[in-house]
Amino acid sequence: MSAPQAVVFDTDGVLLDSARLHAAAWKTAFDSCLDAWAASGHGRQPPFDADREYRQWVDGKPRLEGVRSFLNSRGIDLPTGGPDSAPGDDTVWAVAARKETEFVHTLQAGTVEAFTDVAPALARLRAHGVCCAAVSASRHARPLLGAASLLSCFDAVVDGTDAAELGLAGKPDPALFLEAAVRLGMDPARCAVVEDALAGVEAGRRGHFGLVIGLGRTKNPDTARALRERGADLVAAELLTVAETVCGAGR
Repeated sequence: MSAPQAVVFDTDGVLLDSARLHAAAWKTAFDSCLDAWAASGHGRQPPFDADREYRQWVDGKPRLEGVRSFLNSRGIDLPTGGPDSAPGDDTVWAVAARKETEFVHTLQAGTVEAFTDVAPALARLRAHGVCCAAVSASRHARPLLGAASLLSCFDAVVDGTDAAELGLAGKPDPALFLEAAVRLGMDPARCAVVEDALAGVEAGRRGHFGLVIGLGRTKNPDTARALRERGADLVAAELLTVAETVCGAGR
């Protein structure tokens, strides 16, 4: 293959150690919803699995789509509600609002840090003239990247605020990644995508990016297998491996 001229990175779980915080906030919101569903006479269900179900149904998706995906997997059909829905359990918007409230509380309690391999990997890529972009469905991504002193490392950033303003569909639609390629001035075929979410890997494949890399930081063989099944060309355990792969491809 020809060498990628740019790399588009997912943010949560790839650049920032924030996926676990998102998962914990989702667990609080979904467990409350499941309890309310049981109390209304529909029968009790197992609690939300913040590892397996988070990755399968929620990770990488906009909040409303994440709520719908998980609830549909459990056979739960809630009314949509609206943006003015208070955090709660009775509508899709209410569950999403509860998750947002929990996540913001977590952020207020402490900082989100970049993984230790991020800075050296980005330095390696930039030394080889590879452009870099960061992408996230979260509206918190840009300020969190700034707090981690990473914003200046990227030639483009596309986050949930951009998605809302531009009407970009969420993953597994490739719209976020394609917008990043446009901002970099690159053909997607000349770009690599790095994702830890199944929906994100699928988006990279759908967007016809030249190289789709799944990042499996947990080194769980089931995770690696799932990433490949969704379309990852290869799976790496750390970003330094990704940088070496990109810098060595076709050179």
